[in-house]
Amino acid sequence: MNYYVKRLGRSLLTLVLVITITFGLTRLMPGGPVEYMRAQLRAQNPNLSTEEINQMVQAYVGVKPDEPLPMQYLNYLVQVLQGDLGRSTFYDQPVASIYANAIPWTLFVLGTALIVTFVISVTLGALLAYKEGSRVDTVVSSISVIMNSVPYYIAAIVLIAVFVTWLGWFPLSGRSSIDIAPGFNIPFILDVTKHAVLPMLSVILTGFGAQTLGMRGNSVRVLGEDYIRVAQLRMLPTHRIAMRYVARNAILPIYTGFIIQIAFVLGGSVILEEIFRYPGVGFYFFNGISSRDYPLMMGGFLLISVAVVLAVLIADLTYGILDPRASSGGGDSEAY
Repeated sequence: MNYYVKRLGRSLLTLVLVITITFGLTRLMPGGPVEYMRAQLRAQNPNLSTEEINQMVQAYVGVKPDEPLPMQYLNYLVQVLQGDLGRSTFYDQPVASIYANAIPWTLFVLGTALIVTFVISVTLGALLAYKEGSRVDTVVSSISVIMNSVPYYIAAIVLIAVFVTWLGWFPLSGRSSIDIAPGFNIPFILDVTKHAVLPMLSVILTGFGAQTLGMRGNSVRVLGEDYIRVAQLRMLPTHRIAMRYVARNAILPIYTGFIIQIAFVLGGSVILEEIFRYPGVGFYFFNGISSRDYPLMMGGFLLISVAVVLAVLIADLTYGILDPRASSGGGDSEAY
């Protein structure tokens, strides 16, 4: 019980620190969002009074400039906990609403890509370990090393050049085509999938290498265990030994890395979604930075930070369930 209480308390403290840092960036930076927005509003509306400008700044940024700093912080903390992240100056919409609409699309593309990558890596890693030293092991391991050294944005550019510009098989931008009515129907689902294929491939092709090699290394260690020798003496099929005995036990060390990586899709989506012009969390976060839309930018920063904290918490708690040694108090084993 102390294990879970400690992890939960650490996560709550981290969330408060993240909100505090966001407030500091919003209010305390020289020439930061508040002063910039004041100057912008004053230039656009010279006849506005100071009180009216402060009210508009409060609506956009979430703090009232003429209040004492501690009161500003408490108000900002309450607003964030209520889901109020301010209002975007570029889109003139609530920031929470913009990201709430974008999150499912980012999770669909990058979440699916990471799950596929994880399944491929676990399967390949277990099989390569079982066939250690074979030609298949050498070839696949070499490919994994090469693909792991390629940044995902380079793979994205190559995929666009080949499959969009040259072959014309896939669209370049957007979530779906404008001439297809949205809805739970086959044409729309196929069109959405077609728009998501290349971003998914960019992550899968460049992400499976490291996980495959990690899984292979863990599986090689597991193969030296006595229960594997017993399974081999029983003449069990190779694929059954690889997946049921080897993979199940070798997967634990890379499990937490996978859970945390899911959270990082929100941050890692910035460049990828900008390349494909795919309106997800990263796309709007990048637009917030480029257009100096501070509420949108700070909302994206807060969202990504919270996602990472929650993912670490989930990884901690579930790892303790999957491997009781992590929460038994024996040693300082950490889940990350």
